[in-house]
Amino acid sequence: MTTTIATDLPTIAYEHAQSPHEAHELIRQAHVQGPIAMGPHGPEVLSYDLVRTVLRDDRFAMPRGLALAMQGITSGELWDISLKGLLSLDGADHLRQRRLVSKAFTPRAAERLRTTCEDIVGELVHAHTDAGRCDVVADIAKRYPIPIICAMLGVPSADWQLFSDWADDVFKVFEWNVVNDEPDIVRAWKALEDYLDVLVSDRRDALGDDLLSDLIRAEVDGDRLAHDELLTLGATLLMAGTDTTRNQLAAAVQVFCEHPDQWTLLAERPELMPWAVEEAMRYSPVIFTTMRIAVQDVELAGVHFPAGTLVIANTAAANRDPNVYENPDRFDITRENAPAMLTFGGGIHYCLGAHLARIELAEALTTMVRRLPDMRIDGDVAWKSITGISGPASLPIAFTAAP
Repeated sequence: MTTTIATDLPTIAYEHAQSPHEAHELIRQAHVQGPIAMGPHGPEVLSYDLVRTVLRDDRFAMPRGLALAMQGITSGELWDISLKGLLSLDGADHLRQRRLVSKAFTPRAAERLRTTCEDIVGELVHAHTDAGRCDVVADIAKRYPIPIICAMLGVPSADWQLFSDWADDVFKVFEWNVVNDEPDIVRAWKALEDYLDVLVSDRRDALGDDLLSDLIRAEVDGDRLAHDELLTLGATLLMAGTDTTRNQLAAAVQVFCEHPDQWTLLAERPELMPWAVEEAMRYSPVIFTTMRIAVQDVELAGVHFPAGTLVIANTAAANRDPNVYENPDRFDITRENAPAMLTFGGGIHYCLGAHLARIELAEALTTMVRRLPDMRIDGDVAWKSITGISGPASLPIAFTAAP
């Protein structure tokens, strides 16, 4: 029997959860009642199979302007900026840019940054080993990805702080206070694009071994990225690759502090690191959902979604689907034969930077498990809002540093 999205669906609300544990429990309770629930912003699909379908099915598309329209913003400078980004594109425009960008976002390109990741996190950890305590968020995670992104783009280290400041403002676009933050977001985006304008122009005359040079070189059947597209892609890279990594690293450290047996196991068996990264992102993702719009009438699990319906794909729920993962609420870095977690999305919008993100997390955790084998939580841990890009707001830890 087919139902409409307006009737007979269980409700789900976890935006005001005080911790990820509370949020996951609220999601679990809704999922027990069925694979689709009605949330505050629209229907949410919760099962692994349905989330995967929504992410991969071309009957669903990215909403124009991402979440801005839900906050009443459908015109103006910020709206125009959001429409230019790869995340907002679908159809032929998206496929064209993605084909070109994928020429630069290769595993080889990410691998050449592995030593950079190791060096940066090593310096950050070393700065606090004598003290025996630090705040993972403020002292390590927040400072970690910007130098990596800058190295990827070929930005001189003297300008890293500029990029960090711009990133802090640009990321406000993912929060639910955009109406008030719009001037700061637009100002930071324009300053970033002005910087990249000069950088791209200079790089064309002296191509190097960096991502920006690779993007300039990228060609498919004689087609290349235009100058303005390079600026938007560079800015999008900063936006997409900074806050997610900051928060996911802090979330992973918290999980290991809460499961010291797994931290000890990882120290004893470092070859488990790839599985540890996957399990941390499955168990404690910092992005719970992604949005799609039904571009035609669609029926899923007996529920009818009229064309134009905003659908929330709850990847955090999918990552803990008991029909797919054995003991889904257990954190286990030796988990075997598990299907791919969906934190990086799926389909044509699958995260282009997934390989680099895995390297960043693996190198950070490798350094920390070697240098801080007995790390433990040393104070109150508070999480930011579960919506948008979440993660610990602070994570105080204590440790006895290894030599």
